[in-house]
Amino acid sequence: MLGRSKKRKSINYDKYGYFFVAPFFITFLIFQLYPIFFTFRTSLTDAAGWSKVLDNSIVGFDSFVKLFTVGSDVSRFFWQAFGNTVIMWLFNFIPQIGLALILASWFTDTHLKLRFQGAFKVMIFMPNIITAATIAMLFFSLFNFPIAPINTLLQQFGLISSPIEFFRSTAASRGLVSLIQWWMWYGNTMIIMIAGMLGINPVLFEAALVDGCTSRQVFWKITMPLIKPILLYNLVTSLVGGLTMFDIPHLMTQGNPNYTTNTVARFIYQQGFETPNNFNVASAASVVLFIIIVICSLILALLMRDRDAAPKKRRA
Repeated sequence: MLGRSKKRKSINYDKYGYFFVAPFFITFLIFQLYPIFFTFRTSLTDAAGWSKVLDNSIVGFDSFVKLFTVGSDVSRFFWQAFGNTVIMWLFNFIPQIGLALILASWFTDTHLKLRFQGAFKVMIFMPNIITAATIAMLFFSLFNFPIAPINTLLQQFGLISSPIEFFRSTAASRGLVSLIQWWMWYGNTMIIMIAGMLGINPVLFEAALVDGCTSRQVFWKITMPLIKPILLYNLVTSLVGGLTMFDIPHLMTQGNPNYTTNTVARFIYQQGFETPNNFNVASAASVVLFIIIVICSLILALLMRDRDAAPKKRRA
């Protein structure tokens, strides 16, 4: 009788787990998976103009041909935007990952005993929680022409004789976009690196120090190999964020001067939501960008995979 009462009282809670994961899958299907398939389909249609958004017909790969036809305006602007995006991402990501690694190694080094670590981490991470629109407008006001704080300071210190038109210079405009992206995201990258380094078994560091290893040797021989998955995560997420860069160039430079800060995401926006509303070309550009991101992510994963962990084949 006792055994039967226990069986009756025991309740299986496994089914309730589906209720908790259901919102994610429903949201993913409606707002991510369906738009992806819709974009793929639209790229194969003649959807040029608002009247053709829903009432369109399949025409094949005509939009892709426009993107890859040498000499056409669509192809020229698309690949120029792609080149701009890669340049600004590289000038942002290389110093971002470098500084994040240095700061993370300092904050996790028990021998340095840095004071006020919590305050420093908060201040470094703080730009990441400010909206991109706010930062874009802030930097636009700081570097505007002719009267702006930066030009005024440079003139007062005698570094320049007349105001500089920063947003008419290709190098200055690209540099400002890269600077903002770096400033906003290096704190986030640092926090992720710190989490990865704190996950390493401290016994390894102690053994290395007992063996007489220097801090540099410990960093390159122990820390770097063991945080490869974290590095891969940062590389892939930065790649995705960098190649889909939109808000800062759109709000601060509008792609100028001469479209040298125009990004792929802004090219897609222009094709789809500005006259003549070529939704098919915008969708084709989105598909091409998606494929490029997937290929680059796979290449990064292959380059950074742990070859030592792979099982070795036995000789016959």
